[in-house]
Parts: sequence; C-alpha cells; structure tokens
Amino acid sequence: MIISSGRPRIRTTVAGLAVAALAVAGATTAVARTTTAEAAVGGVAVAAPVEDEGADCPVTLPGTTTSSSSLPDPFTRLNGTRISTRSDWRCRRAEIRELVERYVYGDKPAKPASVTGTVSTSSITVNATHNGRSASFSARVELPSGSGPFPAVVVVGGFGADTAAIKAAGAAVISYDPLAVGREGTPRNNKQGAFYSVYGSSSSTGLLAAWSWGVSRIVDVVEQSGGTVLKADAMGVTGCSRYGKGAFAIGALDQRIALTMPIESGSAGLPIFRGIPGEGAQSLSSAYGEQPWLGDAFGSFTGNPNGLPVDTHEIVAMVAPRGLFVMDNPHIANLGPRSASVAALGGAEVYKALGAGDNITYWSDVQDGSHCASRPEWRTPLQQNIQKFLLKTGNAPGAMRISAKAAGNLSGWRNWQTPTLTDGPTTTTTTTTTTTTTTTAPPAGDGCSASTSVDRWTGGFVATVRVTAGASPVTGWTVSTTLPSGASITSVWNAERSGDSGTVQFTDVGFNGSIAPGRSVEFGYQGTGTGTGTTTTCAAG
Repeated sequence: MIISSGRPRIRTTVAGLAVAALAVAGATTAVARTTTAEAAVGGVAVAAPVEDEGADCPVTLPGTTTSSSSLPDPFTRLNGTRISTRSDWRCRRAEIRELVERYVYGDKPAKPASVTGTVSTSSITVNATHNGRSASFSARVELPSGSGPFPAVVVVGGFGADTAAIKAAGAAVISYDPLAVGREGTPRNNKQGAFYSVYGSSSSTGLLAAWSWGVSRIVDVVEQSGGTVLKADAMGVTGCSRYGKGAFAIGALDQRIALTMPIESGSAGLPIFRGIPGEGAQSLSSAYGEQPWLGDAFGSFTGNPNGLPVDTHEIVAMVAPRGLFVMDNPHIANLGPRSASVAALGGAEVYKALGAGDNITYWSDVQDGSHCASRPEWRTPLQQNIQKFLLKTGNAPGAMRISAKAAGNLSGWRNWQTPTLTDGPTTTTTTTTTTTTTTTAPPAGDGCSASTSVDRWTGGFVATVRVTAGASPVTGWTVSTTLPSGASITSVWNAERSGDSGTVQFTDVGFNGSIAPGRSVEFGYQGTGTGTGTTTTCAAG
C-alpha cells in the first residue's frame, strides 16, 4: 500500500520554480537540492530548514511483516535495494519514518492549518487550529546572561536536565510541560491534552509522538517570531526517564532540532526492542501498558519484537547527521542500558556512512547510579555539544563512552555491513570520508584473527575491529594495534586499552571474551590524526 501521511509535499515544487525562474532570466547557474545529510560531509551538520525533508518521497509499506532476530538493515530500502549515495539517505529516512510512525509511535501529523503564538523573554504561547478544532498551550523561557538572540534547549518535563550548565553554556531553557499536550493516566480510547483536542481522543497516536508534535509547534512559533529573542535554527531538546523517551522521539521526528539529548530513556526510548527481553529491562508489555506512550499499533509486538520491521537503532539514524548526545545509566538494568548501547552503535554506523561520525556521543561511563541525577561526567560534553551544534563555536569530537557494566555487542545483532556511500551528485563540500580494511591471516586451528575497518575524515578517524575465533573456541583475547605517527585514541568501546598512541593493546571486557569457533565479536575506537597504515594482530587467551 502507498502511505499518504498528509504531510506537505512542497520542496520539489519550490526547487522546480527556482530553476524555472533562473531559466527565464537566462541564468546559467544550476540549482542543486542539498539535503542535511549531504551538507554534513566533513563538517558539523546544521538543522534542516523544514520539519521533514523527505515529505515528498513516495513510500510504499509492505502489507505484511516478517520476523527476524537481527536488527533491520538501515541501508536497505523497502524494495530490497541498498542505498549507495548520501543523497539517497533522504528518502531512505522517509521510509524509516513511515515504519516508525506505523508500528511504534503512531502518526505525527504535519503542521496544522494555522499555528500562531508569541515569544517573549519569559514565555512562549502556541495556538493551533486544524479542521475546525483548536488547542493552546504555553512554555516558560529562561534566558542566559548576555545579549540575544539565543539558541535554546527545550527541557521536557522539567527534571533530570542540568539547566544550570545549559544556561552557562549560553543557551536559553524552554521548560515544556508535555502533559499539557498529551496527558498521562488516560485510557487509549480517551486520550487527553492539546494534541488530542485537535486530532481526537480516540487517536491511535501515542503520547511520545504527541509530545513531539507540541515541540514542533513551539519551533513554528519561534520561526515566526523573527528571531529577536530565540534562534529557530539553533534548537535542542533534552529530558530524563519518560521525558528522555520524549526527547528521543522529538529529535527523531523533527529535523529542525539541531541537538537531541535523551537521558536514561529506558524501554520505549533508546534500547533496541529486540534486546529488552534478554536484558531484564522493563518489559515491552509493561512499558506499553504503563502509559500510552507508544502508538496503539505497538501492542501487537510487545511479545514479539522480532516481528517489528524497524528498531530503535534506525530511530537513532533518523537523527543523523544532526547532533545526538545520549546520556545513560549502566547501574539500573531496568533501563536497558546494554540494549541502548547497541542502538547507539547501530545508529552510529549511519552517522559514519554519512561522514558525520563525530556528531554522535553515547555516554554511560558514570559512577553515580541514581536515576536522573545531575552527573559531573556529563557536564563538559553537554556544554561542548551545545557549543558545537547550537552556538556553532566548537568542534569537539563525539565519543562512545560505554560502561563495561552494560556494553552491548552490535556484531551479535546485525547480519549487515555498513556501505561506503559516495557523496552523490549534489554534495557541497570536497571533504570526503574514506574507508580502508586490514586483516590478519586467518588462524590455523586455535587462535584468533582481527580485521580493522577505518573510516577517515580530515583530522580524525573511527576504527571498527572484528575479532574472529579459529577452529577452537576463544576464552579471552588481546588485540595489538600499531597506530601511525601522530594518531591518538580519544575513546574506545567494548574493550580495555593499554594506551593512546604507538602500539596499543586492547583486551576483552568479559562479556565479549568468549567466542565460539568461527564466530566474531567487535569493538571500536575513535582517534585524532589518521588511521592510515594501522596494523593489527590478535592473540587468544
């Protein structure tokens, strides 16, 4: 069936009119449609100018779904072909969005027929009208010191976010009450709040998509305000626990959000659905039944996540190549942190393919296990992300700081590999990402081998190392890597390391030390400099 979401399909028309106007004027300059993904190559991604860049992409969803314990391939279209250029990602993302709305969140409608409101130094008001139905809500604004206009971070729900650090970094705080837009404690057939006042109390859309719709309307009003107080192209979002689930959905479903920062989101948030049953996290049926966070259609999959044609690593990928800073808690198994790290690692493969591997950070390496605590480990990367994506004054690299207490293994969940995407016909930069692979000889009998895939860009690289057992099982491994001169490791995941430069030894972290004959595990590291010429050897035991 062909899905018509009711979203405006105007971008192609606008581009066509622009080309026609140039032709009439006798201009010889060609107009190219550059997507956010293409513009990110070799630099910091900017927020998209529209809520949904792929609104004009035709999407045909399959009539039935198939069951698989592996994570779906984010690079394979619904027709079975794989994307090959960065420009292909726009319409592939549109397919993922339709899957996510159909099976996970419920439909998030496009901008209503009328959205009006005000922006002041202390508040934002929103009035939305569609098909004769209206609703209003407001949000509080706190400005940092200095003179505006300011970037802003929407804080969902009002707790768990380090608002002092946000304002100290130079961004305003918009305190958003999501319950005014989608109320908790209501039955699925009688949902309440501003969203349901417009679209009906029996809407199958869950609260997370409703909350996302509300933030999108706030962005609409900020855009219309003329930028005298807040900058519409420098908006972030954060929230913790259930509001972390909301922040994740908000950033995924509106491409105008430049920086998405979910905190300890738990089941129905970042953790892969397929991993939750085996981790001891809050069950999917519990999360679905606790509140109508997820769309009504998700109820068919609470006992069979393998039947879902989409998973949360692809929702991570929907944020790409924009800024994403995930803060997680490895000390509470109920939050599903191991499954969350798998989602981050899987989504990071799309970031890397788009040349934006530096734009994603996952950080669960924290000491304090209290839920939604303000943690000192996050303060510096929080402010660095605000500087990079909202103030556009920084360039700190992303990092995968995954705690050994809850480190997931992406290789155990995927049967696909990351393609090398070309820049495509409309790329606007000459900086490219290149990939090289080096492999040690396969082990004869006992022992292990290691292969390294290096994605390089100007000034940095990310390496993924696959450790493979020979004919006998491996119980513990050590990989020795000699880095080229000038290269230095800044972060590592799923392994311990002996140093940062020169010859570095990586060892397993327990859970990934045992490898069955012929099977593999993966770890990775990120560095500055170049990964060209890296050599790798593996020793078992």
